[in-house]
Amino acid sequence: MLVQLDIQDYALIDRLELAFNPGFTVLTGETGAGKSILIGALSLAFGDRADSGVIREGAKRAEVAATVRLSGNDAALEWLRDQDLDDGEECILRRVVGNDGRSRAWINGSTVPLSSLRALGMLLIDIHGQHEHHSLLQREHQGELLDGYARHPALLTPVEAAWREWKRLVAEARELEAMSTGNDGEVELLRYQARELDELAPAPGEWERLNEDHRRLSNAGELMETCRAGIAALHEDEDAIGDRLVRLIGLLRSGVAAEPGLAAAIELLETASVQLDEAAAELRAGLQRLDLDPERLMELDRRMATLHDAARKHRVAPADLPMLREELHQRLRRAEGAGERLAELHAGIGRAAAAWRDAAAALRNSRMRAATQLGKAVTREMRKLGMPEGSFAIELEAREDDQPSPGGSERALFLVSTNPGQAPKALARIASGGELSRVGLAIQMITSDQTGVPSTVFDEVDVGVGGGVAEIVGQGLRALGTRRQVLCITHLPQVAALGHQHLRVAKGRKGKSAVVTVMPLSRTERTEEIARMLGGIEISATTRAHAEEMISRAEQPAG
Repeated sequence: MLVQLDIQDYALIDRLELAFNPGFTVLTGETGAGKSILIGALSLAFGDRADSGVIREGAKRAEVAATVRLSGNDAALEWLRDQDLDDGEECILRRVVGNDGRSRAWINGSTVPLSSLRALGMLLIDIHGQHEHHSLLQREHQGELLDGYARHPALLTPVEAAWREWKRLVAEARELEAMSTGNDGEVELLRYQARELDELAPAPGEWERLNEDHRRLSNAGELMETCRAGIAALHEDEDAIGDRLVRLIGLLRSGVAAEPGLAAAIELLETASVQLDEAAAELRAGLQRLDLDPERLMELDRRMATLHDAARKHRVAPADLPMLREELHQRLRRAEGAGERLAELHAGIGRAAAAWRDAAAALRNSRMRAATQLGKAVTREMRKLGMPEGSFAIELEAREDDQPSPGGSERALFLVSTNPGQAPKALARIASGGELSRVGLAIQMITSDQTGVPSTVFDEVDVGVGGGVAEIVGQGLRALGTRRQVLCITHLPQVAALGHQHLRVAKGRKGKSAVVTVMPLSRTERTEEIARMLGGIEISATTRAHAEEMISRAEQPAG
């Protein structure tokens, strides 16, 4: 639900921090006080378009932020998690419009495109009376409302599942058909390329081994000379390290009798002598392994050149030739078996389409029953809400083509007639915002258990009604407010008296500029406001008593 709205430099509002309660909140005020400005700011926060004209005169930018509590709104929580924007049980939507006409949007402190703000807003609040932000006008939402009222998720699931299978098979078939275009030439080319690589027979890891062997053979002469020099320095030269070490050990032994401490040094030198012998043995073994084999080196050069040429021809690295060989064989198998696989796919497409048609037919039957029931129920509510000749119906229009779709074979269209003798028209074509709001209220009253949007705003839902009908409208709004948060701009005291929270919108002056203020009313202040709405400029004691009676009656438990 909406918890708080913060507005700065928007239209005639310089700065406003407004808290909202659960239940039914009414907003009242004189005509022209700025109530619609408040709804405009609210709409802006939830994704409506705007331009620099909304900026208060003299300011550089307008800023609106809405704080909403998400507990119980699983759809919004899931959307935020999917977008990596979740931040606990509360969410802040912020919008800034600059005097250059550009706007920026944030969700929980992260910059987002306007489309994201609007998508989340549709899960959080439904604003009636503003055509451009009215979910009831969207065909998709109309279908969702009908399906929710029908309570048939078990019929929706097989329709979508059959559509997904059909779509998967169609995509694979199209890929194969595209491959089959000019198939003979492609198959011959694949065969030639695969045969060529089969003859070359590149082995996994071969290129790395060839390079290693080539480096070793190319450096064999230099390595052999190095090994021979090492062996000579250790044992074969006239003044070899090993011979000098043996002589040193002999000299030290001759003096050990006079200095026993030399024994430790002799032991270390004897160990070094053994290690010198082992090092010389390793050098001789390495020398034997090294082989000056020019023919082998030439063979390596030829093989590496052949692999390099093939890799350049196919535009891959030489090390990737074995993988390319396998890929060519896979493509060849697919191409050669395309006809057989296509036949299997077309048969599967037919089966999936048939399954979809069966599931879609069952869904359509359920929708038709629900459409009739919902139409009658909304019509009854419309007539209670001051539209005695009004009627509501739902038409199920077949989709443009007969191909499977995830939502079934038809689309729901809400049709309304508000006057006697008037042909039903699409809900989006209702000219009167008040009529649209009352139709929306009627639909909300019937489908409120199905929709997951927690907050609803009605902009002058009571236009054109009065007396007992006005009280019925107010009772309907108050009853709806027990199940969700409801905000309503009203000029009728019968409606205002039934609110759980009462906000008064007023226009005043700040310096030379007009400003709009919004004030939560206490019980006494509510009585005065209701009395003003009842009696105009001159408010009598009788009028105040009447206002007090209306509020007290609204506060009494129903029943």
